[in-house]
Amino acid sequence: MIRDIITQIELLFNRANIAYDEIIEWGELNPAVYTDFEKVKTIDSFIFRFIKIQDQIGNRLFKSFLNGLGDYMDSMSLLDVLDKLEKLEIIDSSFEWMENRKLRNTLTHEYPDNEAEIIEGIIRALDAYNEMAKVFQKIKKITIKRNLI
Repeated sequence: MIRDIITQIELLFNRANIAYDEIIEWGELNPAVYTDFEKVKTIDSFIFRFIKIQDQIGNRLFKSFLNGLGDYMDSMSLLDVLDKLEKLEIIDSSFEWMENRKLRNTLTHEYPDNEAEIIEGIIRALDAYNEMAKVFQKIKKITIKRNLI
């Protein structure tokens, strides 16, 4: 099961990396990107993949990983899971992970008067994306090393 989750997340990262790299190439982001339809498509693609990766890691991978280690119980809330992962030094901060989950609201609610807020959310998501990639690679490495696949 964990192998399938890892494979799916790798696919999502491979697709998201294209949009991520393109956004990084633009340099400093500002609301003017919303005047270029191609840039809007790239941003939308990144946001879509970012949310899917976040969901797959937070809702599936973390639980499967902890289960493989023998540290997961069905009664654990997401916060319990995150606290356990923080203690295992898989994630830096459960609070930070929860804050990054809140980005979804900022990134998915587009209103004409909140473009600056969305740009700020995108910048935060770009940083969070890098952190998610590090966490994913750490879990993948431990999973392979401990033969949990």
